[in-house]
Amino acid sequence: MARMKQYLITGCIVVVPAVLTVYVLYAIFLFADGILGRFLNIYFQETLGFYIPGIGFVLSFLIILSAGFLAKRFVGRKIFMPLERWFSGLPIIDNIYPVFKQIVQFIGAQKELGFKKVALIEYPSKGIWSLGFVTNEQFKEVDSTCGKQMLAILVPTVPNPLTGFVIFVPKEEVRFPDISVTDAMKIIISGGVLKYAGATA
Repeated sequence: MARMKQYLITGCIVVVPAVLTVYVLYAIFLFADGILGRFLNIYFQETLGFYIPGIGFVLSFLIILSAGFLAKRFVGRKIFMPLERWFSGLPIIDNIYPVFKQIVQFIGAQKELGFKKVALIEYPSKGIWSLGFVTNEQFKEVDSTCGKQMLAILVPTVPNPLTGFVIFVPKEEVRFPDISVTDAMKIIISGGVLKYAGATA
Protein backbone atom coordinates (compact mmCIF):
# COMPACT_ATOMS: atom_id res chain seq x y z
CA MET A 1 0.00 0.00 0.00
CA ALA A 2 2.83 2.37 0.89
CA ARG A 3 4.59 1.58 -2.40
CA MET A 4 1.38 2.26 -4.34
CA LYS A 5 1.09 5.63 -2.58
CA GLN A 6 4.64 6.47 -3.65
CA TYR A 7 3.84 5.50 -7.25
CA LEU A 8 0.73 7.69 -7.15
CA ILE A 9 2.62 10.70 -5.81
CA THR A 10 5.44 10.24 -8.31
CA GLY A 11 2.94 9.84 -11.13
CA CYS A 12 1.21 13.08 -10.12
CA ILE A 13 4.54 14.90 -10.06
CA VAL A 14 5.29 13.68 -13.57
CA VAL A 15 1.85 13.94 -15.18
CA VAL A 16 0.09 16.89 -13.51
CA PRO A 17 2.59 19.64 -14.52
CA ALA A 18 2.54 18.41 -18.14
CA VAL A 19 -1.27 18.27 -18.23
CA LEU A 20 -1.58 21.72 -16.66
CA THR A 21 0.95 23.15 -19.13
CA VAL A 22 -0.97 21.76 -22.10
CA TYR A 23 -4.25 22.96 -20.60
CA VAL A 24 -2.93 26.50 -20.04
CA LEU A 25 -1.57 26.68 -23.59
CA TYR A 26 -4.89 25.39 -24.94
CA ALA A 27 -6.81 27.92 -22.82
CA ILE A 28 -4.58 30.74 -24.10
CA PHE A 29 -5.17 29.59 -27.67
CA LEU A 30 -8.96 29.50 -27.16
CA PHE A 31 -8.93 32.90 -25.49
CA ALA A 32 -6.81 34.55 -28.21
CA ASP A 33 -8.79 32.84 -30.97
CA GLY A 34 -12.11 33.82 -29.40
CA ILE A 35 -11.38 37.54 -29.25
CA LEU A 36 -11.52 38.09 -33.03
CA GLY A 37 -12.16 34.61 -34.40
CA ARG A 38 -15.70 34.45 -33.05
CA PHE A 39 -16.81 37.45 -35.10
CA LEU A 40 -14.79 36.62 -38.19
CA ASN A 41 -16.01 33.04 -38.30
CA ILE A 42 -19.64 34.15 -37.98
CA TYR A 43 -19.06 36.31 -41.06
CA PHE A 44 -17.24 33.51 -42.92
CA GLN A 45 -19.93 30.99 -42.01
CA GLU A 46 -22.76 33.24 -43.20
CA THR A 47 -21.11 34.48 -46.40
CA LEU A 48 -18.78 31.65 -47.45
CA GLY A 49 -20.37 28.68 -45.74
CA PHE A 50 -17.31 27.66 -43.73
CA TYR A 51 -15.14 28.94 -40.89
CA ILE A 52 -11.39 29.01 -40.34
CA PRO A 53 -10.21 27.54 -37.00
CA GLY A 54 -7.39 29.56 -35.45
CA ILE A 55 -7.92 32.70 -37.55
CA GLY A 56 -8.49 34.77 -34.40
CA PHE A 57 -5.30 33.46 -32.82
CA VAL A 58 -3.26 34.34 -35.92
CA LEU A 59 -4.74 37.83 -36.09
CA SER A 60 -4.18 38.37 -32.35
CA PHE A 61 -0.54 37.34 -32.83
CA LEU A 62 -0.13 39.78 -35.72
CA ILE A 63 -1.76 42.60 -33.74
CA ILE A 64 0.55 41.99 -30.76
CA LEU A 65 3.55 41.84 -33.09
CA SER A 66 2.52 45.11 -34.76
CA ALA A 67 1.96 46.78 -31.39
CA GLY A 68 5.42 45.71 -30.27
CA PHE A 69 6.95 47.03 -33.48
CA LEU A 70 5.23 50.41 -33.09
CA ALA A 71 5.98 50.65 -29.37
CA LYS A 72 9.70 50.30 -30.14
CA ARG A 73 9.53 53.31 -32.47
CA PHE A 74 9.45 56.93 -31.29
CA VAL A 75 6.03 57.61 -32.83
CA GLY A 76 4.62 54.48 -31.20
CA ARG A 77 5.95 55.48 -27.77
CA LYS A 78 4.38 58.93 -28.12
CA ILE A 79 1.04 57.22 -28.76
CA PHE A 80 1.13 54.21 -26.46
CA MET A 81 2.59 55.83 -23.34
CA PRO A 82 -0.22 58.40 -22.88
CA LEU A 83 -2.79 55.68 -23.62
CA GLU A 84 -1.20 53.37 -21.07
CA ARG A 85 -1.15 56.10 -18.41
CA TRP A 86 -4.82 56.82 -19.06
CA PHE A 87 -5.81 53.15 -19.06
CA SER A 88 -3.81 52.25 -15.94
CA GLY A 89 -5.37 55.19 -14.09
CA LEU A 90 -8.95 54.01 -14.52
CA PRO A 91 -10.78 52.89 -11.36
CA ILE A 92 -10.46 49.16 -10.56
CA ILE A 93 -8.11 48.73 -13.53
CA ASP A 94 -5.42 50.66 -11.63
CA ASN A 95 -5.29 47.75 -9.15
CA ILE A 96 -5.24 44.98 -11.75
CA TYR A 97 -3.28 46.22 -14.76
CA PRO A 98 0.03 46.94 -12.95
CA VAL A 99 0.11 43.40 -11.54
CA PHE A 100 -0.34 41.75 -14.94
CA LYS A 101 2.11 44.15 -16.55
CA GLN A 102 4.73 43.31 -13.95
CA ILE A 103 4.29 39.58 -14.58
CA VAL A 104 4.57 40.01 -18.36
CA GLN A 105 7.60 42.28 -17.96
CA PHE A 106 9.28 39.67 -15.79
CA ILE A 107 8.70 36.92 -18.34
CA GLY A 108 9.87 39.06 -21.23
CA ALA A 109 12.82 40.64 -19.48
CA GLN A 110 14.68 37.57 -18.25
CA LYS A 111 17.00 37.49 -21.27
CA GLU A 112 17.45 41.27 -21.32
CA LEU A 113 18.26 41.88 -17.68
CA GLY A 114 21.95 41.11 -18.07
CA PHE A 115 22.22 38.97 -14.96
CA LYS A 116 25.60 37.29 -15.34
CA LYS A 117 25.44 34.66 -12.61
CA VAL A 118 23.79 33.74 -9.34
CA ALA A 119 25.54 34.75 -6.15
CA LEU A 120 25.30 33.98 -2.44
CA ILE A 121 26.36 36.78 -0.11
CA GLU A 122 26.26 37.35 3.62
CA TYR A 123 23.59 40.03 3.70
CA PRO A 124 22.17 41.88 5.59
CA SER A 125 24.55 40.59 8.27
CA LYS A 126 27.17 37.91 8.84
CA GLY A 127 25.79 34.40 9.01
CA ILE A 128 22.69 35.28 6.99
CA TRP A 129 23.01 34.33 3.32
CA SER A 130 21.02 36.03 0.60
CA LEU A 131 20.51 34.98 -3.00
CA GLY A 132 21.40 37.61 -5.58
CA PHE A 133 22.44 38.25 -9.16
CA VAL A 134 25.77 39.60 -10.36
CA THR A 135 24.97 42.53 -12.63
CA ASN A 136 28.46 43.94 -13.18
CA GLU A 137 32.00 42.82 -12.45
CA GLN A 138 33.93 45.88 -13.65
CA PHE A 139 33.34 49.11 -11.77
CA LYS A 140 36.77 50.79 -11.92
CA GLU A 141 35.71 53.76 -9.81
CA VAL A 142 34.31 51.54 -7.06
CA ASP A 143 37.27 49.13 -7.25
CA SER A 144 39.83 51.97 -6.96
CA THR A 145 37.91 53.54 -4.07
CA CYS A 146 37.66 50.28 -2.13
CA GLY A 147 41.12 49.02 -3.11
CA LYS A 148 39.81 45.65 -4.28
CA GLN A 149 37.61 44.11 -6.97
CA MET A 150 33.98 44.67 -6.12
CA LEU A 151 30.98 42.97 -7.69
CA ALA A 152 27.68 44.76 -8.23
CA ILE A 153 24.96 42.44 -6.96
CA LEU A 154 21.21 42.85 -7.08
CA VAL A 155 19.57 41.37 -4.00
CA PRO A 156 15.95 40.92 -5.13
CA THR A 157 12.82 41.09 -3.05
CA VAL A 158 10.18 38.36 -2.87
CA PRO A 159 8.13 37.72 -4.94
CA ASN A 160 9.38 40.22 -7.55
CA PRO A 161 12.99 39.51 -8.64
CA LEU A 162 13.09 42.73 -10.69
CA THR A 163 13.19 44.96 -7.61
CA GLY A 164 15.56 44.98 -4.69
CA PHE A 165 18.85 46.46 -3.51
CA VAL A 166 22.07 46.94 -5.47
CA ILE A 167 25.09 46.38 -3.24
CA PHE A 168 28.83 46.12 -3.87
CA VAL A 169 30.61 43.13 -2.36
CA PRO A 170 34.30 42.12 -2.52
CA LYS A 171 34.66 39.29 -5.01
CA GLU A 172 36.43 37.02 -2.53
CA GLU A 173 33.42 37.21 -0.20
CA VAL A 174 30.95 36.09 -2.86
CA ARG A 175 30.02 32.45 -3.39
CA PHE A 176 28.62 31.13 -6.66
CA PRO A 177 26.15 28.24 -6.30
CA ASP A 178 25.56 25.90 -9.22
CA ILE A 179 22.14 27.42 -9.96
CA SER A 180 21.01 28.99 -13.23
CA VAL A 181 19.52 32.49 -13.29
CA THR A 182 16.13 31.05 -14.31
CA ASP A 183 16.11 28.57 -11.42
CA ALA A 184 17.12 31.31 -8.98
CA MET A 185 14.21 33.38 -10.27
CA LYS A 186 11.85 30.50 -9.49
CA ILE A 187 13.23 30.20 -5.97
CA ILE A 188 12.75 33.92 -5.34
CA ILE A 189 9.27 34.15 -6.83
CA SER A 190 8.08 31.16 -4.80
CA GLY A 191 9.69 32.40 -1.60
CA GLY A 192 11.97 29.37 -1.53
CA VAL A 193 9.15 26.85 -1.82
CA LEU A 194 9.99 25.59 -5.32
CA LYS A 195 13.14 23.58 -5.84
CA TYR A 196 15.41 24.38 -8.73
CA ALA A 197 15.94 21.96 -11.61
CA GLY A 198 19.21 20.57 -10.29
CA ALA A 199 17.91 19.85 -6.82
CA THR A 200 17.26 16.32 -5.69
CA ALA A 201 14.08 15.28 -3.94
